[in-house]
Amino acid sequence: MPERLTEMLMDTWTPLIILWITVLPSIYMAPMNQSQVLPSGSSTGLKRLNEEQRVLHRSKRGWVWNQMFVLEEFSGPEPILVGRLHTDLDPGSSKIKYILSGDGAGTIFVINDKTGDIHAMKRLDREEKAEYTLTAQAVDRDTNQPLEPPSEFIIKVQDINDNAPEFVEGPYHATVPEMSVVGTFVTKVTATDADDPVYGNSAKLVYSILEGQPYFSIEPHTAIIKTALPNMDREAKEEYFVVIQAKDMGGHMGGLSGTTTVTITLSDVNDNPPKFAQSLYHFSVMEDVALGEPIGRVKANDLDIGENAKSSYDIIEGDGMDVFEITTDAQTQDGIIRVRKPLDFETKKSYTLKVEAANIHIDPRFLSGGPFKDTATVKIVVEDADEPPVFSSPTYLLEVHENAALNSVLGQVTAHDPDVSSSPIRFSIDRHTDLERQFNINAEDGKITLATPLDRETSTWHNITIVATETRNHSQVSRVPVAIKVLDVNDNAPEFASEHEAFLCENGKPGQVIQIVSAVDKDDPKNGHYFLYSLLPEMVNNPNFTIKKNE
Repeated sequence: MPERLTEMLMDTWTPLIILWITVLPSIYMAPMNQSQVLPSGSSTGLKRLNEEQRVLHRSKRGWVWNQMFVLEEFSGPEPILVGRLHTDLDPGSSKIKYILSGDGAGTIFVINDKTGDIHAMKRLDREEKAEYTLTAQAVDRDTNQPLEPPSEFIIKVQDINDNAPEFVEGPYHATVPEMSVVGTFVTKVTATDADDPVYGNSAKLVYSILEGQPYFSIEPHTAIIKTALPNMDREAKEEYFVVIQAKDMGGHMGGLSGTTTVTITLSDVNDNPPKFAQSLYHFSVMEDVALGEPIGRVKANDLDIGENAKSSYDIIEGDGMDVFEITTDAQTQDGIIRVRKPLDFETKKSYTLKVEAANIHIDPRFLSGGPFKDTATVKIVVEDADEPPVFSSPTYLLEVHENAALNSVLGQVTAHDPDVSSSPIRFSIDRHTDLERQFNINAEDGKITLATPLDRETSTWHNITIVATETRNHSQVSRVPVAIKVLDVNDNAPEFASEHEAFLCENGKPGQVIQIVSAVDKDDPKNGHYFLYSLLPEMVNNPNFTIKKNE
């Protein structure tokens, strides 16, 4: 406490000494009620010092001063004496009257019109108003006539350290990348002090950290917060709560202080590789699974977050690289294994794959920490499914002459059960494709026979569907299309295309063409039609007409 009193005395007396040296011997003034702060001494000396400092003398018939001082926040039983106005025209006979006007005259500041003493009637706050401009004048008490021109002066409210620093923008939030080097900028805080920044150290601030060490430091005068510990790991601790103090009086003992909090969050960098939860995964899949269907998921965990945790998956080795594929689930970051090609239990019953997960976004600063990837083994077992019969051909084409005998064999279809159990197969015709029941099939061996006569000229093609059904499981059914082409035989005589009626003039000439006739045949020989034309037998010996082929 003695040190605090000494600092206050020094802050108060320094400007007084300077001012005193400047204006002596013409002017004496008191910046404050010295009885409140002077060190103890003889009452006579104290009274004489106060009188000398408070009397403002006139020089060459003019007021010689421009400002007075009064200590803020002063309160006592009596009004505080700010200063005294005096002119050497005053012989002490009370003929002179002193008048005060301006800011606060008559309310805050009151003058004794006989002695010129100015008193402050209220407690003043420099932060509310730092100075007051007033006008002093000496007039004849009887006539009120001015004895000298008015003189303007200023009463300044002298600051005391009565305001603590404040962080008006707090609390603060800041972010800094994890693993930052020591001295990395985090943020800057700012405190304000309502005291006078020019007079004394009341507004001279020094910053320090109360909580948050040894992780962070603060520059005492700029309030810049920096990292103080290397390799801070977000995955170990993500958030830090830092308490900052701003203290006035240059940080010395007795200064006022204010605090704020800074919540510092470590932002993520890609300093962790993906890691599979297990080194070996087992999956089973039915052999009849549809293409593109997922059969299992693998997961490589990454301690990082956001973009730094994203990985891509690939199949890098194995006997099923062309049978399976792996893609990344954008939402869960799982690796989804899907079927690319049909599976066949009877051909291959298991596969072994080696899958790799690798970070998409690599930070080159951490490459020395090792590869940002990981691998795992995936074993896939194919399970047998009860598959339907398989025909030896996806389609069949049969040919039969239209004059084929009934029950003659037109052809044969074959099918087998691909399962290990190999169930016997029964064949049938889907009658929706053979409504007239022109064909039959042997249920045991798949031979197709003719049930009704054929006529190529009526229908050239017959398309039927053969059904193969497992005898042990009637739900396992397969179908195959069978196209039957009816081949032509010459079973139709030629026919004239139309009836002809010819006319001949009586003066017709020999060799004159009377009529051209043509014929058609419903049959369809491979080399086309060739017709021979002749007159009926009863007309053969008629010498008047002949017929010949039109070349």
